[in-house]
Amino acid sequence: MKFEYLLFNLAVVVGPVVSQFSRQIKSVSRWRLKLLVSVVVMIPYVIWDALVAGSHWQFNTVYTLDFRLFGLPIEEWLFFITVPFGCLLVWETLPQLDRWFARLKLLRHIRNVLYAALPIGIWVFSTGKQYTGLVLCCFGLVGLVDMLLRTDLLLRPKTYLYLAIVAGLILVFNGYLTARPVVIYGETYQMGYRIWTIPIEDFGYGFTLMLFNTMLYEKLKDEK
Repeated sequence: MKFEYLLFNLAVVVGPVVSQFSRQIKSVSRWRLKLLVSVVVMIPYVIWDALVAGSHWQFNTVYTLDFRLFGLPIEEWLFFITVPFGCLLVWETLPQLDRWFARLKLLRHIRNVLYAALPIGIWVFSTGKQYTGLVLCCFGLVGLVDMLLRTDLLLRPKTYLYLAIVAGLILVFNGYLTARPVVIYGETYQMGYRIWTIPIEDFGYGFTLMLFNTMLYEKLKDEK
């Protein structure tokens, strides 16, 4: 179906939205902020997407509408709004887990590890594994942004519960996109390792996208 990817975007966001209405928690009043954050973070990812579409990956015209904007189907633009928006709704429902913080001293070193991912990513990119390299660079930037915004998201145990949930969602939703396939990958630009039909790089792509969204959301929410 030509509108299958469009339906995918709707399916991604329906569950969290319905959950928020049923819970009637205060995050409903922050929907505009969540949408704003999704749009802001979308900008660099759309640029990335547009630059590599046709090489790193391409979109199956059987499952996407014919309308394109900068070479990307309109559903791909919606992806960068619906998926982060839905994940931010999930983030708001998670417990803080602060009492575990003292036991997880290892978290203090996470940012240092991520800083190293930036030069490693640049080197990997230069070897031709460009998708892999870009994902590693994004992990390095995650560490830097977390420090610069002073959100300390990487020091919170809650974040790793969140990432575990995101990983599960990637298995379901990216599994669908790659098995169908709605998205077809250029194997040359990645390591070639997959979990089911999902390139391992997709997990890093999803993690960094959600972390950037959540960091900016937490920063702006705290300033309101």
